[in-house]
Amino acid sequence: MASVSLESETFKKFADVAGRDNDVNYLNHDHSITSWLFTLDHKRIGLLYLVTITLMFLLGGALAGAIRLELLTPKGDFLTADTYNKAFTAHGIIMLFFFLIPSIPAVLGNFLVPLMIGAKDVAFPRLNLFSYYLYFAGSVIALTALLLGGVDTGWTFYTPFSSTYSNSYVIVMAVGLFVVGFSSILTGLNFIITVHRMRCPGLTWFRLPLFIWGIYATSVVQLLGTPVIAVTLGLLGVERTLGVGIFDPRLGGDPILFQHLFWFYSHPAVYIMILPSLGVASEVIATFSRKNVFGYHIIAFSSIAIAVFGFIVWAHHMFTTGMSPYAAMVFSLLTFSVAIPSGIKVFSWLATMYGGSISFDTPMIYIFGFLGLFTIGGMTGLFLSTLGTDIHLHDTYFIVAHFHYIMVGGAVLGYMAGLHYWWPKITGRLYSEFWGKLSAGITFIGFNFTFFPQFILGYLGMPRRYYEYPDEFQVLNVFSSAGATILAIGYLMPLVYMPYSFFFGEKANSNPYGGSTLEWTNTTSPPSPHNFEKTPVVTEEPYHYHGKEAAVVSH
Repeated sequence: MASVSLESETFKKFADVAGRDNDVNYLNHDHSITSWLFTLDHKRIGLLYLVTITLMFLLGGALAGAIRLELLTPKGDFLTADTYNKAFTAHGIIMLFFFLIPSIPAVLGNFLVPLMIGAKDVAFPRLNLFSYYLYFAGSVIALTALLLGGVDTGWTFYTPFSSTYSNSYVIVMAVGLFVVGFSSILTGLNFIITVHRMRCPGLTWFRLPLFIWGIYATSVVQLLGTPVIAVTLGLLGVERTLGVGIFDPRLGGDPILFQHLFWFYSHPAVYIMILPSLGVASEVIATFSRKNVFGYHIIAFSSIAIAVFGFIVWAHHMFTTGMSPYAAMVFSLLTFSVAIPSGIKVFSWLATMYGGSISFDTPMIYIFGFLGLFTIGGMTGLFLSTLGTDIHLHDTYFIVAHFHYIMVGGAVLGYMAGLHYWWPKITGRLYSEFWGKLSAGITFIGFNFTFFPQFILGYLGMPRRYYEYPDEFQVLNVFSSAGATILAIGYLMPLVYMPYSFFFGEKANSNPYGGSTLEWTNTTSPPSPHNFEKTPVVTEEPYHYHGKEAAVVSH
């Protein structure tokens, strides 16, 4: 049929540019639009996620810009109170559920997991494509809620406001999140089965790259945690539509129950966002330090430990709700304990770099920024783990700053480092190192200008989610808004030089950075449609430098 062989000049040009001296690769082996929309190739599905997630990131960033513009002055003279509520709610929902949570697993995970374990695809290719379309459908439903009038409950959907009092489109947004949650569950399930069942010969558990350990731990959290938020949103919909008393105290419900259910998922969701970035950091640091990873086993186990701890610390978000002081002390102690595996990773990375031959390429610059911001975010989290200081800082801008140092400084910089690190493998082209390093530097400076003043604002008592504030807070808010402008420039630059590099960049060889894992040593750039001409056989550890060649053979 004509639709099956549908050719687009744009797609043909795209694929021709992607070709390397007419070599067949996953980008150019079929030019048709339908070959992309119905692809079962994990690499193409990763690129579909990349395009969609980038669009959601731009929308969430634009909403953040509107928030900072409003807070430039003490009075509400740009947005109304209702519009401001809807703006920060939409910003939080889009950035968390439609960008941060799926970013590395859906984009880099989809592209790299089979390549890094020597497989030709994920375990369930059709389920993988279905996961993407669930994500796309959830995004469309969420955007519909915004176009219809938005949601004003805050991204946490706290009841009974969300279940009874709010007149905004809570149910439509909840349906969008419900759908995208199934995308997350299926992606996690697919990766778990793939890692368990499809590793190439010789690739034992303790020869797996640390990025795979991070993705595996993330997938476990996705699989176990996401159904909880799905059930919670379902109960919210039942109460809102049918008037059944679940969370509303007027109907005999308990609003604190909602918080327990919500945070039982949402705190592990923090590690869905950050664990893949920790895996990226291990790969980048090993490659650009030219050293074997220090403490491989303990880094691998620390990823699993972080995932486990993530499920037992949720109530530290609820110290001010009147819980038992004994329960609060237990959750405080457990929250402090999360710092142990995180600290282990940081010290192991520093030990890996110590004495190494460090190359200051763009991915490594991003990781240096990641290390600084993630460490600050983790250390400020200790203030919030302490019962006395948490009561003072709860629901202030200190929380906003801490959260962004972990999520933006950690997760986003890790994502950017990974995207730059594997960009030559994804596209077969090299981007400009000058513009890459400049973007990383501007992002780091802009981020600190944006969010560090918010630590001070929060300590001084400025509440979050207020669109008006006392005059004495204006100077720090001006600093924050100016920093957001710098940060936006840093984020927008890769949207220019990376697509430019795809069409006009220098051709990349199969291993431009000298990596030692399978995706670098056994595949071309970009990879062939089936990843490997012959199944790799691994005979050594994943990181083997000091002049040694990768010990991988094929049969």
